Amino acid sequence: MIPVCHLDDLPEGESVRLSTEPPIAVFRTEGALYAIDDTCTHQDASLSEGWLEGCFVECPLHTALFDLRTGQPACPPARRPVRTHRVSVDDSGFVHVQVAADAEAAREGSAA
Repeated sequence: MIPVCHLDDLPEGESVRLSTEPPIAVFRTEGALYAIDDTCTHQDASLSEGWLEGCFVECPLHTALFDLRTGQPACPPARRPVRTHRVSVDDSGFVHVQVAADAEAAREGSAA
């Protein structure tokens, strides 16, 4: 699990970027927390710098929309989804991200 921040430090409608490999963006919107790979699958743009619209984030480069719940693109030019990750909040109110298993496997394979 990757520690992110205290829940109070991530206001509704905002995001935080984790400098992991690959980078991960954590969003707080509509009373929930979501984590996705931070890089747009269309071109290398940080989704944490995009515009949040409900449960969708719009890429700041070419306006592709991604569903934060599923990672699926909602419109062109993006065609491939971004990976989603599980988010939890511990008893002290600290937010954590559990990296998706396929992301961990890819990292271990690149380290070999």
